[in-house]
Amino acid sequence: MVSKLAAAIAFFFLLASLAVIITVAVIQIHKKSYVSPGLKYGIVLDAGSSRTTVYVYQWPAEKENNTGVVNQTLRCDVQGPGISSFGLDTKQDEKTWNSFNDCMNKTKSIIPTVQYNATPTYLGATAGMRLLRSKNETAASSILSTMKQYLQSWPFDFKGVSIITGQEEGIYGWITANYLMGNFVEKNLWNSWVRPHRAETTGSLDLGGASTQIAFSPEQDSKPNSTIAVVMYGYEYQVYTHSFQCYGRDEAEKRLLAALVQRSSGKSYAENPCYPQYYNTTMNAKYIFGSQCTAAQRPADYNPNQRLTILGTGDPALCRKEVLSIFNFTACPGEQNCSFDGVYQPDITGKFVAYSGFYYTTVALNLMGSFQLDNFNSSTWSFCSLEWPKLQEMHSSVKKIYLKSYCFSANYIYSLLVNGYKFNAQSWMQISFQREVDNSSISWSLGYMLNLTNMIPAEADLVKLPMTSSVFAGLLFMFSMLAILSLMFLVISVVRSC
Repeated sequence: MVSKLAAAIAFFFLLASLAVIITVAVIQIHKKSYVSPGLKYGIVLDAGSSRTTVYVYQWPAEKENNTGVVNQTLRCDVQGPGISSFGLDTKQDEKTWNSFNDCMNKTKSIIPTVQYNATPTYLGATAGMRLLRSKNETAASSILSTMKQYLQSWPFDFKGVSIITGQEEGIYGWITANYLMGNFVEKNLWNSWVRPHRAETTGSLDLGGASTQIAFSPEQDSKPNSTIAVVMYGYEYQVYTHSFQCYGRDEAEKRLLAALVQRSSGKSYAENPCYPQYYNTTMNAKYIFGSQCTAAQRPADYNPNQRLTILGTGDPALCRKEVLSIFNFTACPGEQNCSFDGVYQPDITGKFVAYSGFYYTTVALNLMGSFQLDNFNSSTWSFCSLEWPKLQEMHSSVKKIYLKSYCFSANYIYSLLVNGYKFNAQSWMQISFQREVDNSSISWSLGYMLNLTNMIPAEADLVKLPMTSSVFAGLLFMFSMLAILSLMFLVISVVRSC
């Protein structure tokens, strides 16, 4: 009787041990969880023609469909002109470098110290440096070399400095606009990133100081090889883009001033209908004619140090007429799909976002977001009709260097969008003039960073097991031994009973 009881107990322990072993193994294998490997960071310096901006971006290290879901965590504007102006004014250069240091120190405070050497740092220079390179390649190379040495002195993973093409600037701006608008990815009910159902892309309109870019995905494109394939989050998009050198706001204004000065030959001053009435200024001829964009307009007796006086007349109608003369529309005789300067452009379609110089000009006109073309025209006319003292009184917080030129900018934007890109009263309402989306700036640099994350390897999720290896091994060993002992006792009991 005792031997039967002992055998029953041994059999129970055998079954229990096997059950525990199986349970522990199932829990360890099937109840494991995954922990995100954390965040990655990237730094992009947008070296524009009028200033440099430092951006810090972050994204989950595991990525989504080979592209990082990137967020902007810092924007820092370097005080002073763009890097293409280095070497022209020693005192200003010193102020600019001090501001560079301030911005770079801010990046150090945001990025975890342990990630410094894994944080890629890029500098992309745009139209200002493109113009300098065409004028003086040695000077441009020297500036890039200086920036390389400077960025290498910081504890980040320096990747390079480069002058990006106008086409790249347009594409990266388009990527930024659509990413921030949520046209590439969105979170579903299960908190997973997916492509939005029937998502339509948004066109991009960028107005810089030395160039302007348009980019959009056309519905129909009759000209072969006029679009670029862009792959984002596993999907391919066909995008048309073009960058117009010398059609940035600053360079376009210099071209207008050059034409006005030419026509005033023999006078001691030139009249500018785009400057407010009673505004006058004196500048060196080099400011106007020293640019590559106005080189063809230089007078035969050009003296860079000659002082030129410009008088504002505040004439809205004449201003628009003068601005239109900047564009070459005769290069598109009778061609429907042509913007200006003989450049092919498919029919515009869908929504657009206009940022940079477009945004700042409409803010000066007290307009933001989307509004009717008639409202833009009436606001432009009212603004351009104000005399300089009244204009200063109404916009006391705006720097004079910008305030004097907003009439030109408004008329230039109208000519560019309506006469150039062929927006009309209906399609104009599809444009949203804005600076940022959800606290992230609309600029080519975010698209640049998104594109670069395609080339940055993703990190696998970290596996978190329910039990540590030592606990798991200990439990398996203990209950395996118990099962073996129970089985041996049962075998011995069976042998003895026989």
